[in-house]
Amino acid sequence: MQIAPKGEQARNNTALPKARTLIEALPWLERFHGKTIVIKFGGNAMVDDELKAAFAQDVVFLRYAGLHPVVVHGGGPQINAQLEKLGLESSFTAGLRVTTPETMDVVRMVLAGQVQRELVGLLNEHGPFAVGMTGEDAHTMTAVKRYAVVEGEQVDIGLVGDIVNIEAGAVKALIGDGRIPVISSIARGADGHVYNINADTAAAALAVALGAEMLVILTDVEGLYRDWPGSDDVISRLTGTELEEMLPTLATGMLPKMEGCLRAVRSGVGTARVLDGRVQHSLLLEIFTDEGIGTMVVPDDEAPVLGGLA
Repeated sequence: MQIAPKGEQARNNTALPKARTLIEALPWLERFHGKTIVIKFGGNAMVDDELKAAFAQDVVFLRYAGLHPVVVHGGGPQINAQLEKLGLESSFTAGLRVTTPETMDVVRMVLAGQVQRELVGLLNEHGPFAVGMTGEDAHTMTAVKRYAVVEGEQVDIGLVGDIVNIEAGAVKALIGDGRIPVISSIARGADGHVYNINADTAAAALAVALGAEMLVILTDVEGLYRDWPGSDDVISRLTGTELEEMLPTLATGMLPKMEGCLRAVRSGVGTARVLDGRVQHSLLLEIFTDEGIGTMVVPDDEAPVLGGLA
């Protein structure tokens, strides 16, 4: 029997945890291979260079691992910066950006010409994968005008829209060709206007249209808190019904994210997850480890509910 030299044994022992980490991912690789994952890219991850690079690595990893990632993005911080640079005022009503025609021009320019192009470039540093498009392209997203509601009254907030239809053919064609679609959350209406769409809402609608296995929303908090601001206890898992009961209590910023999650799991998406985009490689931690991070919303008929509401 041959005995490995001590130095070689040490190297083997050092490498062993890496092998264990890879093996831990095996059941999740088996489950999600060939499945579509729609990821909403937003929050601090969009403006921090290291986080952007890590996000691009995660998405390409998913592609190489046999999953079909689709990225939907907004660009609030970049839009704010450009509006300020141009001397245009920006305001919000009921959590929605009041979007004048001048503001809409900036939104289109920033989303399709800046944020999308940078993200496509980061992804394509790893191979010829990413293809940028907007919800306008190939009629992928069709919208109608949305009104804010303030004290029970409708308020006109300009060119803000709600998605009423998804034509997913162009996105499916890109997936079939092995590409990673990167989609800006703007859409055209039947009235000819172009509308600013909440990226959380757009990602949820696209996940449903694609029959995605998973919707992932990156944000700037750890997940859905059980009793915010009274508690920082993150709910790890809850059902659609449990989430629906919580919706009236949620803060304005979290509401569209969780409404999107609820809509997704109620319309056939396997799970919807809210992750902290400030954590490097949060996507991989959530999808390929036993512990996961963030909050996962599951359909009502999926049991048992672990870590959900008491």
